Amino acid sequence: MNSSNLKSKAADVFARLADRYPDADIALRFDNPLELAVATVLSAQCTDKKVNEVTETLFRKYRSPQDYLEVPEEELQNDIRPTGFYKQKTRAIRGIMQALRERHQGELPRTIEALTALPGISVDTHVRRVAGRIGLTRNTDPEKIEKDLMPLYPPCRWTQLSHLLIFHGRYTCQARQPRCPECPVADLCDYCRQQAKRR
Repeated sequence: MNSSNLKSKAADVFARLADRYPDADIALRFDNPLELAVATVLSAQCTDKKVNEVTETLFRKYRSPQDYLEVPEEELQNDIRPTGFYKQKTRAIRGIMQALRERHQGELPRTIEALTALPGISVDTHVRRVAGRIGLTRNTDPEKIEKDLMPLYPPCRWTQLSHLLIFHGRYTCQARQPRCPECPVADLCDYCRQQAKRR
């Protein structure tokens, strides 16, 4: 598919998903960019509801990169244990905080390149799956997916696109049993077309 056709398809996908999910927004609760970064790490393979339950107390205890680095590793692991994969997530969180302290004066960077260079910050698994199935990217690497999607949409739509793809992945284009008959972009979707041919 040439770039103009892909852009047209991408615009149609956005419009239809925006119509289907008018309330699509981030479900994670946070008060500042640092908290969002931590919540994003915790959300891997975990529901937003469970993350919000954990961060309700976590964010009262940890307020700065230094707080995450000074506490014993086992204590942080126990604090985030209910989100699953707590050892890996602890390493990722501490890696982020170390990078912020060493390279970013303790502040979260504002560029995509710098953000995705931080440990544990990557394209959401729903975004990866849905964008790939629809045919907006052929890549599986988070940074390459991001680079594929960014030229298809104006910057003002990047955040909403992420929310829409996450909602679509959560409620319709699910990993194990995608609901293709209910999908508003089924006629645009590479995966749906392939499935139809197999029937």
